Order: sequence, then structure tokens, then C-alpha cells
Amino acid sequence: MGRRGPDALGAWRHRNRAGREVLLLHSRLSIIDLDPRANQPMRADGHALIVNGELYNYVELAGELRAFGAGPFVTSSDSEVLLRLLARDGIDALDRCEGMWAFALYDEHAGRLVLSRDRFGEKPLWLHRAAHGVYFGSEPKFIAALAGRRFAPNQRQLMRYLVTGYRTLYKTADTFFEGVEELRAGHVLVDDGNGAAQTRPYWTPALSEDDTLDFGASVAKVRAALIDAVRLRMRADVPLAFCMSGGVDSNTLISIARNVLGCDVHGFTIVNRDARYAEQDMVEHAVAAQGLQHTAIPLSTADFLPRLERLVDYHDAPLFTITAYVHWLLMEAMSGRGYKIAVSGTGADEIFSGYYDHHLAYLADVRHDQIRHASALAEWQHHVLPHILNPLLRDPDLFVKNPGDRRHVTTGSESFAAAMVTPWSEPFTETRWVDGVLRNRMLNEIFVETIPPPLHEEDCNAMYWSIENRSPFLDRRLFEACASVPTRHLVQDGKAKAVLREAMRGIVPDEILDNRRKVGFNAPIRDLLDVRDEAVRSAVLDDGPIFDLVRRDAIEQLLDAPELDNAQSMFVFRFLNARFFLDRFGAGGSSGARDGGRAAVEVAA
Repeated sequence: MGRRGPDALGAWRHRNRAGREVLLLHSRLSIIDLDPRANQPMRADGHALIVNGELYNYVELAGELRAFGAGPFVTSSDSEVLLRLLARDGIDALDRCEGMWAFALYDEHAGRLVLSRDRFGEKPLWLHRAAHGVYFGSEPKFIAALAGRRFAPNQRQLMRYLVTGYRTLYKTADTFFEGVEELRAGHVLVDDGNGAAQTRPYWTPALSEDDTLDFGASVAKVRAALIDAVRLRMRADVPLAFCMSGGVDSNTLISIARNVLGCDVHGFTIVNRDARYAEQDMVEHAVAAQGLQHTAIPLSTADFLPRLERLVDYHDAPLFTITAYVHWLLMEAMSGRGYKIAVSGTGADEIFSGYYDHHLAYLADVRHDQIRHASALAEWQHHVLPHILNPLLRDPDLFVKNPGDRRHVTTGSESFAAAMVTPWSEPFTETRWVDGVLRNRMLNEIFVETIPPPLHEEDCNAMYWSIENRSPFLDRRLFEACASVPTRHLVQDGKAKAVLREAMRGIVPDEILDNRRKVGFNAPIRDLLDVRDEAVRSAVLDDGPIFDLVRRDAIEQLLDAPELDNAQSMFVFRFLNARFFLDRFGAGGSSGARDGGRAAVEVAA
């Protein structure tokens, strides 16, 4: 648990009236109230708590508690506020909490244990249910050490990962290990102390659009919620830094912090050579226009494979995307300069509509409004179409003809399935949240497809370097404000994220807000993997359990290809990760505690 919490270690054990025991182990990354008095496990009012994450509105909640006679407080930490609030009001108190968390709360009198995870799943909480009880922790390696057993790789999840990619990984309850599960985001597990456990949601998202909102009112509502979300997440007793690209998302957060809240800002950016992902001109403009402190980290092929192997080991899983490796490099650079908090733009594309397929979903939703549809189609053809590489998304009527067409989500999956030793396929499924094509697509991305994977990876990457990752766009009130905005306002003048762009007018430089090209943190595999190096090719193609799943000749063909498209690049990356995962965790892999791993029932930082 050392990397996740290097500042303090704590343990507490208790036996209830039924003879069952709870053991809480905690390693602390000190962020708020750095004094040892705020170490955990923390006890008050007949309850014990360990928590991983932050309660951002703890100042307001502490004032509420004091107004009703609570106190005196022993610390100035958010953890004590959460403990006292839960001890007084129970699980219902979570409705007033804004933050990210995985916690275990034990009621010493009732002998009851409550596990909870934040609304969007920013912080992890893994479970293993055994005949004699439940093990839980922030990383699977902790559970394996406590249970004294190896968990076998889950081949279903591996095949899903290899063939269809990261967007399908959270569509089932599968994880990469048999016998290990995740507590779902926005849920609590309550064990009554006698062996009976129930899991239920504590939050039901508000999804109703407010059709009375015009565009200006929508912009004002979102602007206020967004500034407040960033304000809350700037609370810390340690220095913080920002992940920075040339896009609207990261510059929104940086600019609010710098220009509205008056904070010192340091942005960190990855620089790569591929023109498809390069956006250095926008980054340089933002830095110059706002006088930002800035650090650029160039990509390199040096030590890529050993570093990737180390990351797979720490993540207890294959990395889902190349972006995850790039993000880890940013965390490394931040740690080297003394930062303990990283602020990222995860969630903006999903709650504001930022992907190329969102334009087509918008066209499908407004197709019955002839004037609006004609205007939106002309704007798409002029401004968006020239930037689209995926041939499926170059058809403006894709979702008009078939609202359920999702072939673009798993581009290349048929050829990747053919690259398997035993061909594998699985139908693409989608949850029905609302009727609109665009809104339903966005909600599936938020809760199933494109938010859970990066949250897992960003947490592991940051904790590897003992950094806390914060995502201001994943704020409950901001989410509800965005959900209330009528769909007709989401795309304007051929621009996705229209409401976000106008909400930031006067805060973010206009050149950033008016740039239509979408890039973000990414890189092609050949910016990292030198396929001309024979030692590298040997490491990739040497015998291993991966070739029980994947045809060696299929990988050789990709390595020898003069150029790889985006889907092929990602498939090669997934192959490398799956190879390292099976080498490490398969039947012949090593065992025992690994880099940063120690035994824990629950860990919180």
C-alpha cells in the first residue's frame, strides 16, 4: 500500500457480538490537514472510518454539523466531517456530499459494515466474497495478499479487451480476475454483521431536460455550476498541477483556476510527433495568453516495454488505451516537481457532447425540425466532415437510417477477432436511459463506456506516484445542470460542446474556444514502440501464453505494415498489455507482493 499512501499507516480490529471480526487497514496520502491527528482509521461517535478520496464540500458540511451542536472537531480534515456526518445521519447523508470516495464505515454498536463508492466511480473499491466473509480494498493485489491466494485471469474479459476494446469492459460485471468484483459506482454495500449483505444505489441521476431554458440561460447555469465545481476541487493543503492539452476541456479548468479563482497554475503537456495528435500551437497560445507556468514532456521509445510491463503489474490489469501510458508520464513529471494533486478534464466530452459521433446523433435528434436540421447538416459538412477519419462517421445519416448502429464504437473488431486463435465475438449492447439518440449515447459513455476506464487508469497512474487525481467535470451539480440543458443547444454552428464554449467566453482564450479540431491526450503506438529494433521485436514476438489467444502471424503483419491506422495502433497496444498481463498473472507468472503492494482489507489515501 506504500505508493497509494506513503505518509502514514494505521490498523484497527473489532469483534462484534456475533463473533465476526472487521479489520481495517489504511495507508494515508496526506492532502487536507497534514497533522498526524487526521490519520486513519478514524473513530468517533461509536463508528470507525477509512476513506480513500476527498469530500470537497467538507467546509460547508462542517458548518452544518456545528450549527446542530456537533463537536468539538478533533481535526480540520474532510475525513472527520464525513465520519461525523455518517454517524449522525447514516447513508442518507451521502446525498449532501460532493466528492470522490471509497470508504468503509463500521458501526461498533450494531456490528454493521457499510462500503460505499462515489457517484461516478473516481475511486476504486474491489471485493472478493469468500465463505467466511468479504475482503475489500483499493487494489486487487491487496485482496490477493490478504486472502493468501492467486486469482486466475478472466479469459472472457481478456478477449473482450483484445477484440472490442475498452468501451465494452464495463458492460458486464466481469473484471480481469475470476472471483474479484468492483462495487458499482454510486452504490453502497451494507453487511448487517451476521453475514447478510445487500448492495443498492444511493443516487439516481436526474436526467430531465428543462425545455424552458434558452441558450443564454443554459450557458449561465452551466457557467455557475462549473466555476463552483472547480472552486471546491482547489481545496488542498498541498500543491496541485493540471493536465493540459490544447483543447477546451483542460483549458477550461486551468483558466477558471487562473482567471476566476486567482490561483497559481502549472500545466503539464505531452508532446508527440504525429500530426493527428499534435496540438502544440494551441498549448503555446494558451500558455502565452495567460502567463501560465508550463512543462512539456516529449514522447520517447526509450524503455517503453519495461515501463509498460511495470505499469501492467501495478494496475493489476492491462492498460486500456495508449492515453493511459501518456497520462502516467504526466504524473511522473508532476511528482518529480513536488506536486501531490493532479487536475484532469475527464468527463467533459461526455457531459457536454464532444465526440464526432455526437454530431451525427444530434442530426438524428433534430431531423424532424427541417430548418434546424438543414442548418446543422450544412455546418457539419463545412466544419466537421474534413476532420473525420472514421469512414462510418462520414455518413451524416448514420443514425437517421439506424439509431442503434454502433459499428464505429468497435472499429476493426472483425479483423481483430480473426487475429485470435479461436475467433471471438460479442454483440454490442447499450442501456436505455432516455429516448434521444444523443443523450442516450452520452449517458452510456458516462456510466458504462468511456468514463469508467480512464477513471480506473488515472487513479492507478496517479497513485503510483503518490498523487491524488481530481476530475472537476465529474461534479454532481454540474452533471445535473448539463442534463437539464435542452438537446437542441448542445451543438451550435457545427461546434460540439457549444454550451461549454460559450460558458467559458471571457475566461478561456477565444482561439481555444473556437478551435473545432478535437485531439486530447493521445499518441500512436509507433511514437512509443520502435518496431525496427530487433530486441524490441523479439520481446514482442517471443513465446508466451498470449499466443494461446492471439495468432503470432497477425501481430507480425502489423509490426511490418508501413503504416497503422488508429484502430490497428490501439490493437497492437492492447496485445502488448495482454501479453504482459498473462506473463505476470497467468499460471506461470510470479507471485507474492509486488511493486507498491501490501496486504490490506481496505486501503484509503
